[in-house]
Amino acid sequence: MKEKILVVEDERIIACDIKYCLESHEYIVVEVVAYGEKAISLVEELQPDLVLMDMMLKGAMNGIEAAEIIMNNYNIPVVFLTAHSDESTIKKAKATQPFGYVLKPFEETQLITTIEIALSKHQKEIVMRDELQKEKEMRELKSRFVSMVSHEFRNPLSTILNTTELLANHNQQLTENKKDEYLYHIQNSVKHLNQLLSDVLLVGKAEVHQTQFNRAPLDLEKFCIDLVEEVKLIATEKHQIILKVQGCCSQQEKNSASADIKLPLLDEKLLRHIFTNLLSNAIKYSPQGGSIQFDLFCLQGEAIFRIQDEGIGIPQIEQDNLFDSFQRGSNVGQIPGHGLGLSIVKQYVELHQGEISLISKEGVGTTFIVTIPLE
Repeated sequence: MKEKILVVEDERIIACDIKYCLESHEYIVVEVVAYGEKAISLVEELQPDLVLMDMMLKGAMNGIEAAEIIMNNYNIPVVFLTAHSDESTIKKAKATQPFGYVLKPFEETQLITTIEIALSKHQKEIVMRDELQKEKEMRELKSRFVSMVSHEFRNPLSTILNTTELLANHNQQLTENKKDEYLYHIQNSVKHLNQLLSDVLLVGKAEVHQTQFNRAPLDLEKFCIDLVEEVKLIATEKHQIILKVQGCCSQQEKNSASADIKLPLLDEKLLRHIFTNLLSNAIKYSPQGGSIQFDLFCLQGEAIFRIQDEGIGIPQIEQDNLFDSFQRGSNVGQIPGHGLGLSIVKQYVELHQGEISLISKEGVGTTFIVTIPLE
């Protein structure tokens, strides 16, 4: 399909010639107008691929002024039509950085060639701009990564260094209970570093599509029961994890005389990572304790998981970006974390062709909903 062109020309005969010429080369002329103000409003409405603009228009706004607004506000290329080749006019036109000039009276070949060059140049600029934006985002990502690593590694490493120095220099004066306490801090710090490294590697794998996805029959109800028992080991006495299952996640084999049950094919390892992360977050970001509701609904060929806590919640303005790498709520305070977990979770949900969403209110709590097709 050929590109759409808006023609801005106040001489009717020339405007008709231009329209006929463009349409004979299969371009779509979306409108022909005579005033700069009208051209600007139509650009916003019709979103043409190029504007062919006469420099000298009737009315309060000339073509150069209109072109400047169009290119600055809408990023649409403009080619000037002009019968004026004097240095002063050309200098003003050049300041708007147009994509070409066509002198009147124009030749058909010159007009079409200039338009094709302008469209090609604009397309290349779009590609280059996108690449520069991606490069900028990558630099920002690397910068955030370096900052995160510096911050996240410093605390556990300092803990390890300080406690080992205490054990080495004051071993004789320390009680057995104190030694056990220091060893416990060292072990926790090592676990934290190990988890951080694992998450960084998982993000890297997911981003280059190296994560292995292995489907196998899975009893979802048993999976959830076992998972809750595991997560309870890291919960405090202030937290209560409540599991509720509704509906049947398995079905009887079709055309089977026996009572063979068909289990859904899912990747247990990835599901375990998804819901361990979400349940652990529910505990971590509910420092005052409270109920954590874990619901599984199986209906109409889908498994719907809901994890609801009574924690600190997430500020509304930050919710849209929460699944990006290195993003954390501004209200987390001293609660440890590095902003990688939910990014991995989202990618693992999408590997199952599923969806994840959240509802949260600061100071009230957060609900995550994960929907995964069973067929």
